[in-house]
Amino acid sequence: METLANVFSNDDITVTFEPCVCIHSENCAKELSEVFRTSVIPWINLDGTKSKRIIKQINRCPSGALKYQLNSNKKAS
Repeated sequence: METLANVFSNDDITVTFEPCVCIHSENCAKELSEVFRTSVIPWINLDGTKSKRIIKQINRCPSGALKYQLNSNKKAS
C-alpha cells in the first residue's frame, strides 16, 4: 500500500501533518474547510485561501500535528 507524503507547499509556505500526533479535534476542517478537507485527497488544499489564514489556523491546532514553515525569501500573503 502506497503511503502519501504529508507535506504540502505553495509559493509562500510548506505545511506538514503528523497523523500519529493528531487528536482529531477537527478544528482545522470545521474552521477552514476550504483548505482542510476531510473527503478529498489531497486533503490539504493550500490554494483554498491566503497563506496568512492557513498559518493562523495551524497555530490553533491543539495537538501540534499541523506545522508550517515559510518558504525562503517569502512573506505569507
